[in-house]
Amino acid sequence: MSTLTAELKEKAKKVPQRGMMDNVMEQFESAANQINLHPNIKKILSITNNEIIVNFPVKMDNGDVEIFTGYRVQHNNALGPYKGGLRYHPTVDIDAARALAMWMTWKTSLAGLPYGGGKGGIKIDPSKYSKTELERITRRFTFALADNIGPEHDIPAPDVNTNSQTMAWMADTYMSTRPPAERTANQHVVTGKPAGSGGLEGRDRATGYGVYLSIKFWAEKNNQSLEGKKYIVQGFGNVGYWAAHFLEKDGAILVGVQDAFGSIENQKGIDVEGLFNYMQVNDGSIADFPKAKEVKKETFFALECDICIPAALGNQITKENALSIKAKLIAEGANGPTNVEGEKILTERGVTIIPDILCNSGGVVGSYFEWLQNRNGELWQLDEVMAKLDKKLKESFNKVYDYAKAEGIDMRTAAFSIAIKRIEKAYIERGIFP
Repeated sequence: MSTLTAELKEKAKKVPQRGMMDNVMEQFESAANQINLHPNIKKILSITNNEIIVNFPVKMDNGDVEIFTGYRVQHNNALGPYKGGLRYHPTVDIDAARALAMWMTWKTSLAGLPYGGGKGGIKIDPSKYSKTELERITRRFTFALADNIGPEHDIPAPDVNTNSQTMAWMADTYMSTRPPAERTANQHVVTGKPAGSGGLEGRDRATGYGVYLSIKFWAEKNNQSLEGKKYIVQGFGNVGYWAAHFLEKDGAILVGVQDAFGSIENQKGIDVEGLFNYMQVNDGSIADFPKAKEVKKETFFALECDICIPAALGNQITKENALSIKAKLIAEGANGPTNVEGEKILTERGVTIIPDILCNSGGVVGSYFEWLQNRNGELWQLDEVMAKLDKKLKESFNKVYDYAKAEGIDMRTAAFSIAIKRIEKAYIERGIFP
């Protein structure tokens, strides 16, 4: 064992594990210190503007009534309406919503969008409910939130375990609560809708495409080719699949995948489309995929690879597994997948992390395009959308990469610094309402 590895292991033992809110606050503090953020603005950005908790009853298919708890946290709207996803997952609670909402504020600011940050969802395991029950749950949740969302106030989008169908139900419910003359004018209350219901062509792949572009831009900056590069993906849903889809086209080799049902490896390569098609007939699971071997869940991040893409949930890379990671590049497809302790270990080992607020921002940029399309009564073609995404995301990546190099700091601190500076400027120019 090397001296560095031994030292890092000893450090890791002494540091207690913390939650997502602890992580985002430490990241915020680090960037605030880096840019000497005005103390008054620091106070404002350290807290959320609004926190909404709703408890609502829904009748199940068998006639029983269940009570669900939903959350919507609105962190900051200095730059524009609150923007962020709604997730359906057992881990959803007020602390998770606060952390995710704060990350959204930095993400939209970094991307140069006229948005603030919000996040929320329902504490639920959607696999335990039928489609008709999920529709009723979604519509009842939307009705409960109706006075707190709106196309110029707070604009939800899909997140973990929600999709374009969820957004279609939300849009329809919300529009049904408006006066008849205003209904169609409120279509952009949510983004991520199906293309036939006001959605954007390419929105389904925007987040994964952004992850792929971030890796591609990083490789170009470092005079490297993606041809032959081995990568692993945690989470093979919308983000993980599309990132892998585009990486494969550039010659990169998928060697490992993990989802909620299992972990698989094939160092000779896993066919992306083959795995995707297998999942369609296997209840969305990668388990027992015949062209790969099963590996233990706890050893997944230790697989031999060049690039690691965590695209599932938060707090996946921690002090427990950071030392075993072989990848030299982490591209964060999920929100907050690397906690502070894990990141410190990776940084000391020389591993590069493309931070979530940059790496997975293709989704919110795509949402912005959909919002504009609805607002202006336009219809954009897929090639036009992809070209716009490419241009916007390249601008963001270059800003962060160049700032990090110039200041001698990591890319996360650089991304946070740029994002927070933009919000600070808005407050300084406009002043604080007395």
